[in-house]
Amino acid sequence: MSRTVSSWILSSARSSIILQGKGRWYSICIPNRNKIKWKLIFSKTCPSPAGSCSLDRTFSFPKAFRHTSTEEEHFSFQLSPAQINDILRAGELSHRTLDLNGKNSNSVLRFESNQLASNSPIEDRRSAATCLRTAGMMFGVFDGHAGAACAQAVSERLLHYIAVSLMPRQSLEEIELAVEAMKPVRPILQWHRHPNDVEYQEITSQYFENLRVYWQHLLDLDAEPGFSLEEAMICAFKRLDSDISLEVQAPQENELMRNIALQVAFSGATACVAHVDGVHLHVANTGDCRAVLGVREEDGTWSTLPLTRDHNAYDEFEIRRLKREHPRSEEKTLFVNDRLLGILMPSRAFGDVQLKWSKELQHSILENSCDVEALNIYQYVPPNYHTPPYLTAEPEVTYHKLRSKDKFLVIASDGLWEMLSNEKVVKLVAGHLTELNMQKPPLTFKKPVNLGYMHNLLLQRKSKGLASLDQNIATHLIRHAIGSNEYGEVDPEKLAAMLTLPEDLARMYRDDITVTVVYFNSETIEDYYRSH
Repeated sequence: MSRTVSSWILSSARSSIILQGKGRWYSICIPNRNKIKWKLIFSKTCPSPAGSCSLDRTFSFPKAFRHTSTEEEHFSFQLSPAQINDILRAGELSHRTLDLNGKNSNSVLRFESNQLASNSPIEDRRSAATCLRTAGMMFGVFDGHAGAACAQAVSERLLHYIAVSLMPRQSLEEIELAVEAMKPVRPILQWHRHPNDVEYQEITSQYFENLRVYWQHLLDLDAEPGFSLEEAMICAFKRLDSDISLEVQAPQENELMRNIALQVAFSGATACVAHVDGVHLHVANTGDCRAVLGVREEDGTWSTLPLTRDHNAYDEFEIRRLKREHPRSEEKTLFVNDRLLGILMPSRAFGDVQLKWSKELQHSILENSCDVEALNIYQYVPPNYHTPPYLTAEPEVTYHKLRSKDKFLVIASDGLWEMLSNEKVVKLVAGHLTELNMQKPPLTFKKPVNLGYMHNLLLQRKSKGLASLDQNIATHLIRHAIGSNEYGEVDPEKLAAMLTLPEDLARMYRDDITVTVVYFNSETIEDYYRSH
């Protein structure tokens, strides 16, 4: 990005020129963004009688790197390479799967993940966990809108709902007996978290109680639940969304918990969750996060296999579904300006009770609440709102039987896919794998080995560029998403400019980006087919 372009970005913002950006949520096509919008629900602290209790505990980048306003006098896009790396790598997370013997018999070899904020605070969330009571691993990406509250809650809770849905009756009975006897309950999941992937500690007990009500419901069924994995994922998505809606309607004496429930219900989140058990891969998707498989063909070329489709106004299946669910008189008002009721880009999401509840219920809940303005909950009923619900959290589930040529799965929020195509993402991951393998020659020692010899080997590696390469593939993708020029190469000046855009301008050029890449163990997959 040349100085001319950088200067134009800044002057455009100061002159209030509307730029064609990547924004997609509420209010993006409303002219006056400051006065008429669906406010960011999770951006302020919530009032509490005992003092201030911040709900804003999300990952943020060092303020020294990012401008807060386009009105600053000494505005600069300059960052050193080290500062750029610090920002890009701050949210890195990686995990390698090993058994007790230090070997890997799992079909998941490892996963790598990262996030980059555009909103302040970031509204995306991610989850990864190993199932302890059933088989498999789960990976989720959650894209919040109108604040981070709903994405935060879904990232903490959804994998538990899926795990419970998959558990046999005997395991559910054991858990229920332990809770009744006030004994410790063995964990259902082993989480793999970044230190900044925070939890709602204040409301964890309520979340657990509602999860308990769910497994009690499963125990009340006449027979063994016996869900297929697809049924379990669909049931878990729908049940959690129902709980989010009911929690805000239930009487609540604790003001903090009441406020959190309000913020969760009146914000929203899309979700994409993958469950991997041996060669069996299931992907459940609600909204416009995306999962794409990277496949290495026999001739060495790479191909892409999309496992989700975006639920929005550009998808003909979604348009037909909504038309079936609502009267013919509403056909022309279901989607306005390519948004659901002219407001929301995705046509499926958690939360967003403004598009699910009746007008009367919305009014009743907000009328009896504390100061909703303090919580940044904007009271607005869209025009042509006649036959709710218009929005659902029910996912589409795709099943894929892994083959040895299926090398990796990329799950990401739409902030990545707006910048890079499926094919480009797979190409970047494949190239990164090849480059890493080329730049990691085995350390073959000549005898006798001395310090000078070892030093020369390390220098050789460094000279081949290993030191400057992103080890985390998610970071590599994010770097290319925001820093690539028209030739597909990373432009350091453009990258620096995109990272230092002020908060009142960044959202016009890029969205929050969250990426998780799951690498598969080809040997384990081949062993499966040899033994079956």
